[in-house]
Amino acid sequence: MQFKSYWHDTARPFERGSRAPVEGHYDVAVIGGGFTGLGAARQLALAGAKVMVLEAGAVGSGASGRNGGHLNNGIAHSFVAAKAELGAERAAALYRAYDASVDTIERIASEEGIDCSFRRAGKLKLASKPAHFDAIARNFEVVNREVDPDTALLTRNDLKDEVGAACFHGAMLSKKSAMMHMGRFVVGLAEAAVRHGAIVVENAPVTGRRILGGKQELTTPRGSVTADTVLLATGAYTTGAFGYFRRRIVPVGSFIIATRPLTEAEVAATMPGNRTCVTSLNIGNYFRLSPDNRLIFGGRARFSATSDQRSDEKSGAILRASLAEIFPHLAKVEIDYCWGGLVDMTKDRFPRAGFTDGLWYAMGYSGHGAQMSTHMGMLIADAILGKADRNPVKDLAWPAVPGHFGKPWFLPLVGMYYKMLDRVQ
Repeated sequence: MQFKSYWHDTARPFERGSRAPVEGHYDVAVIGGGFTGLGAARQLALAGAKVMVLEAGAVGSGASGRNGGHLNNGIAHSFVAAKAELGAERAAALYRAYDASVDTIERIASEEGIDCSFRRAGKLKLASKPAHFDAIARNFEVVNREVDPDTALLTRNDLKDEVGAACFHGAMLSKKSAMMHMGRFVVGLAEAAVRHGAIVVENAPVTGRRILGGKQELTTPRGSVTADTVLLATGAYTTGAFGYFRRRIVPVGSFIIATRPLTEAEVAATMPGNRTCVTSLNIGNYFRLSPDNRLIFGGRARFSATSDQRSDEKSGAILRASLAEIFPHLAKVEIDYCWGGLVDMTKDRFPRAGFTDGLWYAMGYSGHGAQMSTHMGMLIADAILGKADRNPVKDLAWPAVPGHFGKPWFLPLVGMYYKMLDRVQ
């Protein structure tokens, strides 16, 4: 078993990063070389802006290369609950923005010739308990009527042709949802940004920021750069140099294992529908098949704000037990990869994007960002360029998390609370 991301290990490396010192002046400096930052950089460069992307590690080394590989449309919440919290108009706009985000990725992959195995697979929200199916059915009725007719409600019997597990009680199918190879897409997106004129610098963490007249200066170990405008796209990997955002983002570990490639018979017995799947528990699981027929199986196995080999190994053991519970016939299957990453959670689990504290920003995707991040980066780039502002969360209030100043000490308590809810609900 390798303690590395399957997406990283099976994608070619990005080789078009700048090796020159970080210096000069730019129209826009983008902090973060994941989907958000690269989507913005490509959009800005296409418009003729002079852009530099500063990435602390390697392109896609954060959440963009450490997720489960799902591109799910719609919002992660119950749409009924989102309407109650956001209002009907904003909830519908946010739902449709997630739909548009999947379209965006499909279009970019086609326009830029990115071979990332993009496929409209459809997503199943699987009911782990009978009562959960009742809630899913109520939500489906509103979603199907008001915002997304490309949905269907599946009974327990319908699932026999979809998932080779007897433990689910029905599901909602979102037909617009997709999947892709995350590592290949993020490398292709970085290459596209460079091809259109952006400069991408890896291993250049931003350690300081100051205002110089009407410009902003960003300091890295490789030098300093000034820019008229700065976009922060660091999500869960936001550092103490950006305290306003760090107090509003809770980094939560999400962990994933990937099996050896399954045989045709094992695929037929496990995922005959070949869709993306997520269970309805608060501390549930998500899974799909990879392009080479591995089962990629993840979840918030432990409520931790760290991801290293020791933490990933503990979480991998929990995930293996969950995999065996859902798919008993794979209880002894070999696990080839185990990895973790940080999810940028907001208190209400809605994303945030806009302009504050002198910075443009987009983050807080709360475990539902693989698709929305590229799209949101492009929307914020358009706003920077003075184009129509299509940000679906513009001016959405974003209070700091009480008692949170960087290290989320409260995560174990949150985990205990959700485990209790899963037992009683």
